[in-house]
Amino acid sequence: AKGNRIVDARGKTVRITGLNWFGYNTGTNTFDGLWTANLDKTVKSVANHGFNTIRVPFSVQLVKAWSQKKYPKANINLSTNAALKGKNSLQIWQRFLADCQKNGIKVIIDMHSAKSDPQGHNAPLWKSGKYTTKDYYAALTWLAKRYKKNDTIIGYDLKNEPHGLVTDASYAKWDGSKASNNWRYIAAQAGKKVLKANPHALIFVEGVQSTPKSWKTGYKKSAQYNYTLWGANLRGVAKYPVKVKKSQLVYSIHDYGPSVAPGSSWLQGNFTYNSLMKNYWRPNWYFIHAKKTAPLYIGEWGGYLTGSNLKWMKAERKLITTHKLNFTFWCLNNNSGDTGGLLNSDWTTWNSKLYKFVKPTLWQSKKGQFYSLDGQVKLGTKGLRKP
Repeated sequence: AKGNRIVDARGKTVRITGLNWFGYNTGTNTFDGLWTANLDKTVKSVANHGFNTIRVPFSVQLVKAWSQKKYPKANINLSTNAALKGKNSLQIWQRFLADCQKNGIKVIIDMHSAKSDPQGHNAPLWKSGKYTTKDYYAALTWLAKRYKKNDTIIGYDLKNEPHGLVTDASYAKWDGSKASNNWRYIAAQAGKKVLKANPHALIFVEGVQSTPKSWKTGYKKSAQYNYTLWGANLRGVAKYPVKVKKSQLVYSIHDYGPSVAPGSSWLQGNFTYNSLMKNYWRPNWYFIHAKKTAPLYIGEWGGYLTGSNLKWMKAERKLITTHKLNFTFWCLNNNSGDTGGLLNSDWTTWNSKLYKFVKPTLWQSKKGQFYSLDGQVKLGTKGLRKP
């Protein structure tokens, strides 16, 4: 990280323009869709469509099992994935990393939830049930140590969408304390553990959902709050930045439109690009990019190209292309109910309309060739190694 840019080993600016592919977090214990699609061909297709990074959601539960040499069964179709015969869930992951390396794709590991559950992300914190903060730290550390020499994995998104309101049974806050629910403090501890294992990893830190309008008042039920989507409130960075090595720190948010968050105040009425920037983006997270505090990464954005959501999608696309922001689109999967995905229901062909919409946001040359982050391995069969 250098100012608001991400740079490679040569000091040259690079852009993460990728997508999400989930399943390792849900209980599928591998990528969703491998019950139909071929793993190797899918990774190659992602590269050839110009996406240079894949963000992969995980659960603490799965990583803890792997660390104990237990391998929950992966849901795959061997008739379309003969090369995966006899491979367990960890070995399939290893195959995926090799495919990514060969095709010039980088990977971001996202600790999406504590439990392996399609709804696991609904838990507000990094711990849930029998999976503790200690387990959470151990999972990240195990991954960082195991892959410290594998530069296909460029970083760790420490926790997907910390959230909650002060009136909830549990919630993630952001302040200067060392409270057990203070995400800013927990993220610093987690980030340091990852960097101890791999000093070259990027550390992606998402926000929370609510911050007090007055830091003097703090998190009291009687206080007034600024609210955002889950994980998208980074107002606290201005007063309480995360204490992780600055050269490795990237702040991350998720942004969605009316199809996912219809009740959001900033999406009511005749919202525009300018109103979104003034009322929501800039005060909550865009200021980090504008002030060059750190790089900004939109870990998730996406949705259907219909109605008011199309209007929002156009505004988000303009934001990304105008300011050359880093992102991973949500998602490759077609089974994301409130957003849809880049693949059709057959898990092999692409949603041409959605891909055409997203394509201008990808990192590419004036001739339309897509750039790899690698600098040595080109992206796909026709992509480029570097600008």
